[in-house]
Parts: sequence; C-alpha cells; structure tokens
Amino acid sequence: MPASLEQARDMSVTAKVDRRQWARIPVAIPVFVRGKDHDGKEFREFTTAFNIGGGGVLLATRRFVPRSAKVYLEIPAGPLSSQPMPQKYYRDLVGRAVTVTHTEQCYLCGVKFTRPLIHPIPLKPVARKK
Repeated sequence: MPASLEQARDMSVTAKVDRRQWARIPVAIPVFVRGKDHDGKEFREFTTAFNIGGGGVLLATRRFVPRSAKVYLEIPAGPLSSQPMPQKYYRDLVGRAVTVTHTEQCYLCGVKFTRPLIHPIPLKPVARKK
C-alpha cells in the first residue's frame, strides 16, 4: 500500500501510461463529487481532482467509492460571460469509478468519463529514413 498521497498519485499516473488514450494534465482542480458510498448511502463532498484527461480524472475523496459506482462531478466556476464562447466548456461530468486506492489521508479514485470530453487522436506511425 502506498505510504503517502504523493506516492499513490505518482503510481497511478505511471502505472497506466501505456493504456491511456489521452494525455493527463497534472493540475489540482477543486470539484464537487456526488455518488453512493460502499454502504449505498448518497454523499456529496468538496474535493480535488489531481489530474484530468479527455477520458477521465483522478479524485481524492474522504469516502470509499466502490469500483463501477456512478460518480457525478461539478467543477465550480465564477460568473461566465454572456457572449458566445468559441467552444464548449464542461462543468458537469459523469463517470464510473474504475480504480480505488487507499492512502493515509484519503482514497484516490480513478474515474472514467461516461462520454469522453474529446476524441482521442490516433498516433501516426513515424516514417523511417532509408
């Protein structure tokens, strides 16, 4: 079991690099998370998303969220402009817990979004010089 939140976060980032379709952005974003805990009791808590990608996010939660449990995320935002925005911005996200790791301070919950935020860009094969 990881000794610290930092070690657990590093392990979760490096352990799945080969399987990811999207790069992760290593930022801490405040979020509200809502779902059901292991007893089936509904909860809502203010927490932090440690990194986010087109297909998912890593959350730190105080409660254990069972694998495959539905998770709802809301990213708090200040007042938005009434002008049309050049692209769509996501504030409300839905996903399922795919990994849960216990650390000394919290649970790290890997969430896969139900609908990806963006489409993965296929890697192009590199042409070899002859």
